[in-house]
Amino acid sequence: MQIHSAIPDLRHALRNHGRVVFVPTMGNLHDGHLSLMVQAREHGHTVVASIFVNRLQFGPNEDFEKYPRTFEADCEKLREADIDLLFAPTEADLYPERQQYYVDPPGIQNQLEGEVRPGHFRGVATVVLKLFNIVQPQVAVFGKKDYQQLMILRNMTRQLALPIEIVGGETVRADDGLALSSRNGYLSPSERSEAPRLYRILSGIREAVLAGDKDFERLERAATVELDSHGWKTDYVAIRQQSDLQVPLAGNNPLVVLAASRLGTPRLIDNIDI
Repeated sequence: MQIHSAIPDLRHALRNHGRVVFVPTMGNLHDGHLSLMVQAREHGHTVVASIFVNRLQFGPNEDFEKYPRTFEADCEKLREADIDLLFAPTEADLYPERQQYYVDPPGIQNQLEGEVRPGHFRGVATVVLKLFNIVQPQVAVFGKKDYQQLMILRNMTRQLALPIEIVGGETVRADDGLALSSRNGYLSPSERSEAPRLYRILSGIREAVLAGDKDFERLERAATVELDSHGWKTDYVAIRQQSDLQVPLAGNNPLVVLAASRLGTPRLIDNIDI
């Protein structure tokens, strides 16, 4: 696996590499990330991963400096996954001057995750567009666990006419249903035993909707009450349209149920397609 930090070096290495598939990450890799790498191999000749902790997507109350950085262990995992190239820029490589041009997603960026983390998706969209311009892939793979991020990036790619196919990788779960996340390592043993409740609740909402229950607000409220009564602090449980995450209107548009809730220190997010 080649490792490059400088943009010109990466571009030189990627010349004449055929169909390039790109998997951006912030490192601290787990099996969920590695499943995206495996999926990426199915879509092209050359798989490029990136590791960059992006300051722009951290809010004032989020500790950028404490984000776990496990570069050597990440590199070993990527080698085992047979990744061709790793782009691991420094901040000086990616932001050699103060970033003054931003990608500003539409109003959905201020709802759900965006309401709790103001400016987050502006930072995400800006860095991803910059990475796209550097790597110039034909395909990019993102995990569906970060559903709102996937939807925003897919719509950004389409509206800006980028020649990139966005692929959503299925959420990888532990045997008890808990979505794999770097945050899970911060759960105490008792919290880890409680954590699968989030997935069970979302699965129950899915079953209820598929059985014909259209009282979405009642389902959302009941889920929030159940979580909070077991020690969670819930930011949202929301049933939305898959395509744009708007509140469902009359019709049969595909739906998704999303949730974010804090269990002890870690804040867990999850979603299930309906």
